[in-house]
Amino acid sequence: MSKPKSRNTPQGNFLFADLIDQLNPKHPLLRLAKQIDWSVFDEAFSPLYSHLGKPAKHLRLMVGLSILKHMEDLSDEVLVQRWVQDPYYQAFTGEAEFQWEFPCNPTSLTKFRKRIGSDGFEKILCVSIAMHQEKIAEDEMCIDTTVQEKNITFPTDAKQYLKIHHHLLKIARAEHITLTRTYEKEVKRLKLCTRFAGHPKNRKRARHAVKRLKTISGRLLREIQRKMTLEQLHIYSERLALYLRMLLQKRGSKNKLYSLHEHHVYCMSKGKAHKRYEFGTKASITTTRDSGIIIGALAFEKNIFDGHTVPAVLAQVKRLTGRAPSVGIGDRGYRGKSKVNDTQIVTPKPARKNASMEAMALARKRFRRRAAIEPVIGHLKSDHRLKRNFLKGFTGDQINLIMAAAAFNFKKWMREVIFWLKKVQQIKIMLKNIFYRYNMARA
Repeated sequence: MSKPKSRNTPQGNFLFADLIDQLNPKHPLLRLAKQIDWSVFDEAFSPLYSHLGKPAKHLRLMVGLSILKHMEDLSDEVLVQRWVQDPYYQAFTGEAEFQWEFPCNPTSLTKFRKRIGSDGFEKILCVSIAMHQEKIAEDEMCIDTTVQEKNITFPTDAKQYLKIHHHLLKIARAEHITLTRTYEKEVKRLKLCTRFAGHPKNRKRARHAVKRLKTISGRLLREIQRKMTLEQLHIYSERLALYLRMLLQKRGSKNKLYSLHEHHVYCMSKGKAHKRYEFGTKASITTTRDSGIIIGALAFEKNIFDGHTVPAVLAQVKRLTGRAPSVGIGDRGYRGKSKVNDTQIVTPKPARKNASMEAMALARKRFRRRAAIEPVIGHLKSDHRLKRNFLKGFTGDQINLIMAAAAFNFKKWMREVIFWLKKVQQIKIMLKNIFYRYNMARA
């Protein structure tokens, strides 16, 4: 795919005015479009395209759609439908006239995400941070981790063995391998036996059914491996190794496999009353202490101790803002790390007996402000698609987290604009009332 053509805004004609002239110039989305420096993305992403082939979609369109997706919590399919209906969406992505057709196929957004990768989306997060200007120049930051859940079913042994059986039959049919027995009828019956496995009357039957499903999946796997040619074994080696790893793991095994199509996912137990276990990846969020702007968002491929995430978090913050804060405020999960490079890590602990009143007041202020990161994480999950990640692979985890943080920063800037406009309107009304009363008093 070749580089996108440069978009030249037409001068308009006698019949139709430009789209931007027909819309409310005070709308926060239009103000945001004017504030964003779109040339940054042209310079960063143009080298990723070839000079040959069909011209790609305009970069402003693709970046704008990616921002709107997470700002409005929309899927790719709903986003392109909403774009056709909403003139403000079209103006935000750089259209000069109202369009009646879809901007692109929803799969084009998937290809764009693969093309620029997580490093490219960090550029968008960097632009969202820079829009807040002097507010990000704080010496203290708040750090916290959360779980970014993956779009997978709750893993049980029975579900995984059923999937292995289904996938092995598909491989056998695709490669025209004749099996001694497919076990389809028996598997269908065993599937019913695994229902309501927690009930005391069904536990024994369900346990035997799961054991039998494991045996069947193992038999099919070995038979297919025996009947495959060397070339076929080479093609399916990764998938067959994945199935074997799933069948061999036990309750106490380390680095367990919880999903066949998202095998990087791991289990985290956070002590929540309503949800004992969460399956996904660990995500670290970093905000400024007072203004609450997200200056760092990083996903981790392994479930590591919170304190060990700090060096990578500080490296990302320095990469995005150009400086590392002098103090990082964390919860008790960061105990054990008092200083990383030049950044002091502060966690809640009992005050010393000889501590001064000023030191105690500063510590109290810091940890009260640290608690403000919790609702930020809540907004990321409920408003910006962090609650459940639908993008594939660990790269999808990174992209989803980075874009959720960027969308939060953009929305925060828009809310400040709305608040400022309301204040200006209130001042105008107040001045109008004062002049009216003054004129009435003179009359």
